[in-house]
Amino acid sequence: MTDHLFGWTDEFEDGTHRVREIAGVEIGVFRIGEGYVAWENVCPHAGGPVCQGRIMPRVEERLDDARQSLGMCFSKERRNIVCPWHGYEYDLQTGLHQGHDAYRLKPVPISLRGREIVVHLPAGSPGDAAGSTS
Repeated sequence: MTDHLFGWTDEFEDGTHRVREIAGVEIGVFRIGEGYVAWENVCPHAGGPVCQGRIMPRVEERLDDARQSLGMCFSKERRNIVCPWHGYEYDLQTGLHQGHDAYRLKPVPISLRGREIVVHLPAGSPGDAAGSTS
């Protein structure tokens, strides 16, 4: 793995994200509460720029005690990212598509070093030597 500086924590407020190309790989980093997640900017459905899609509350079905539907509502806790090409939705925290297990975003390992957000890419990534912090 090689380490690359993505950016700084003070660039992000809760619910914001940035998309950048690092060592030939487009990566989206998202701040969720006090944490961060990173995904490759490639939708597994058709290769669209998923990290550039709209972020919205996840739609959930409300059930009563007898498990009868009370209708749909927006989640207060979970957010999805919607691919701008075909509307495929993925859970922002897990990368999973809610309707099809075969579709999931590819995670990019990240860590915080003080205020730095560092992405960890496999050795041999396109442009591997560029921007390395290791």
